[in-house]
Amino acid sequence: MKKQKVDPTKQLRSASPKIPVSAITRDLEPIIEGTGNLYESIVVIGRRARQIGVKEKTELNEKLAEFAVGIDNLEEIFENREQIEISRHFERQPKPTATAIDEFLDNKLFFRKADETSQD
Repeated sequence: MKKQKVDPTKQLRSASPKIPVSAITRDLEPIIEGTGNLYESIVVIGRRARQIGVKEKTELNEKLAEFAVGIDNLEEIFENREQIEISRHFERQPKPTATAIDEFLDNKLFFRKADETSQD
């Protein structure tokens, strides 16, 4: 039997071109340039990722709520193709963290620092 040559990167490629591979090595300089401090940049990106995640979760729950009935039986769960397609659509979306990093690097985020020397 002839062994097929497997491309190891093929398994890591995503289904959509806008969804990055699960692990990407990033240059830290552009991330630091956004705020002047790596840790502040990470906080900004993290907060934006949480905002995106909450928004996507709310949107998914609203769409799935249309299919909710008081009593679910096992047959209805397996037969609801529209619900499955909606779930698959959201699974193919880029991860909130990846989206937040892209927005940060493209200067699409607005953020401000709280004044450390506020006058009372």
